Amino acid sequence: MLQGMRVLSFCHYLQGPAAAQYLADMGADVIKIEPSRGAFERHWSGASTFVGEVSAFFLSANRNKRSVAIDLKHPDSRKVLTRLIASADVVLENYRPGVMDRLGLGYDAIRAIKPDIIYASASGYGADGPLRERPGQDLLIQARSGLVAASGATPTVVGCAAVDQHGAALLAMGIAAAYAGKLTTGEGTRIEGSLFSAGIDLQTESLTLYYSGKRTRERFDRDPHLGTWFHEAPYGVYALTDASVAISLNPMRRMADALQDDRLAAVADLDPYAERDRIATVLAEILSELSFADVERKFEPHGVWYERVADYDDLLHDPQVVHSGVFQTIPVGGAEAIIVNHPLRYDGHVPALRRLPPDVGEHGREILTELGFASDELARLAEAGAIVLPAEDEDHDR
Repeated sequence: MLQGMRVLSFCHYLQGPAAAQYLADMGADVIKIEPSRGAFERHWSGASTFVGEVSAFFLSANRNKRSVAIDLKHPDSRKVLTRLIASADVVLENYRPGVMDRLGLGYDAIRAIKPDIIYASASGYGADGPLRERPGQDLLIQARSGLVAASGATPTVVGCAAVDQHGAALLAMGIAAAYAGKLTTGEGTRIEGSLFSAGIDLQTESLTLYYSGKRTRERFDRDPHLGTWFHEAPYGVYALTDASVAISLNPMRRMADALQDDRLAAVADLDPYAERDRIATVLAEILSELSFADVERKFEPHGVWYERVADYDDLLHDPQVVHSGVFQTIPVGGAEAIIVNHPLRYDGHVPALRRLPPDVGEHGREILTELGFASDELARLAEAGAIVLPAEDEDHDR
């Protein structure tokens, strides 16, 4: 779908690389611009998880890309960068505000080379404002955006990099929209995204209800089984004898009919929001005496909305996951890694894995030759340290 779009990705960590991966999955030619030693995410991975000596963190957000290794501070790199920029539709970067300007790669400098460029920047808090210089990291954004305060009866961190991933999706959406506009008007666009905005956007429903309803922070206080501050009982998660069960919005009379317990019948006609703590406490006591098989047998005939709480071991073998092809196993350095596929289907199909996550500078010779650099010129640039090239016998399409 995005064949014909070329993206230069000056990105590291997760938000920027994940945004570029969404675009690459959709067909864009994404060129990852890396320092000589490779991007940060090659050298760190959560839980110290490396597969075949490759960072699993890197594997999660860098498929379907090509890599060029360039020393952005080397004076001889200017010629290389100028040709790359002139060939591109999009420059995507997620350095701290001001870094690209200091490197001579800010918006105005890029536009001087490519007037119709789509220039997309992602940062922690935005390009300007009082928080401009603060570190933008998922946990810190969760905290500042109110997400931690709202996520549990006591402050609770979301158990994944939700803000990074949502920020990446928003950025990819904006770039795709700008590219559609460029195809119509011939003009580029300046796009600015931030993790802070992404963290707030995740909470659009909750924030609209809170501010429009003139609520106060005491509203967050609730029985620990309840999933949010704004849903009525029984919405939440309850422990069983052998598992936990998530129960969605259900009329309390339906719940009482399903469970056939006098304790719940006694509170089933109370206001399910005003008395949500009382109801949740009673329901939790009843469910703590039942197994998941008991719950399933009681809930199914009454059309109760519920689901067993799965962990990652369960998820991998979930029949819907298997049917939808959510995961893919790829070869990495003589080992195997399991990665998450692109989340959408197009005409019934998940986008193909065209390239494995690349080695540092793996496609440098290929890309720069496409731009008209001769072999002896590339050799001179590599010898000077402006670029890093793989050995010619290592140049291969992954």
